[in-house]
This record gives sequence, structure tokens and C-alpha cells, in this order.
Amino acid sequence: MRQKPALVLLTTLLLTLAAGIAAGNWKTLRNDQLHDPSNPSLRVLQDPEEALALLPPDTAGNMVNWVTALQRGIISPRSSLREDREHEILDDDVLMLDTMPLPYVRFPHRPHSEWMGCETCHEKLFVSVAGANAINMGKILDGQYCGVCHGAVAFPLTECNRCHNTDSSTVSGARPGGTLP
Repeated sequence: MRQKPALVLLTTLLLTLAAGIAAGNWKTLRNDQLHDPSNPSLRVLQDPEEALALLPPDTAGNMVNWVTALQRGIISPRSSLREDREHEILDDDVLMLDTMPLPYVRFPHRPHSEWMGCETCHEKLFVSVAGANAINMGKILDGQYCGVCHGAVAFPLTECNRCHNTDSSTVSGARPGGTLP
């Protein structure tokens, strides 16, 4: 029993230290070349280091592992702007096979549906029929399909291995766009 609080403290300390190291990559709002440093309203905004340093660190994007932050209960985002919608969490994966020469893409519904309701993507961005979406990297880089969020508010498209994550030799009998348990 006594070790558990010590382990939590140690984990928190390590995460804070790691986040502090990652924070070295954050620019202040005055120096990020996005915000006007002469704007007096800038003083009411938090700098990224102050706002994000206590969140779990990541190696890309804004240096925050948002999925881990959600799973640990550090944050609790709304799944929808409409409060009358019931939040459904899907726990299946979709396998995308047309990725050669790169590894297959195993799309995990769970972390995505923990963040947002199904209506966010279906049927506007993705048709809920296996093989019905003509997804390719050109379209994603153009801000379609996955590119609506990735590269904008989710980890960047330069993290290829996060999506291209399944070796073809580890999957047998899969059909394009099919779901996996």
C-alpha cells in the first residue's frame, strides 16, 4: 500500500521532468510567428509551456500525448457539441491494405471515439462501408479524410509509423477496409 503513492509520485515527477524537457521546444506566443506580439490581448493567453507542461509528453506535434492525457483522466473533452447525443465508444480497428510499399494502416476506433462522437466523421468524412473510401496520402495531405485533423489538431502527418503500423505478414485473411476485433 505504501509503495503505490510513492510510485504515483515518481511517475508524476518523471512525466513532469519529461514534459519540461519537451517544453524546451515550445515557443512563447510572442515569439511563435503566429501571434502579433504588439497585440495587448496577448497577455491574457497562456504560453504553451505554462498550459501544456504538466500533460503527458510526446515526441511530435505540440509535444503532448493527448490520448494518454485522456486515458489518465487528466482531461475530459466533450465528444460532441450536442449534449443530447449518447457517446458511443467503438473498440474495433479498421485495416487499410492499399498502402504499398509502406506497412498497412490499422486505424484504431477506440482512441478516436473516446475523443469524439461518430457523427464527427461519419458520414461526412468517411462512409461506413468497407472499401467505400478512396483514401490516399495525396488526399490526406490535402486536408481530406484523416488530414482534416492530423496535421491540424492531432499529431502531424510526418509521424508515418503511427498510422503505417501493421506488417503485412502479421495479418491473414483481411479484406480492405474491414474491421478487426
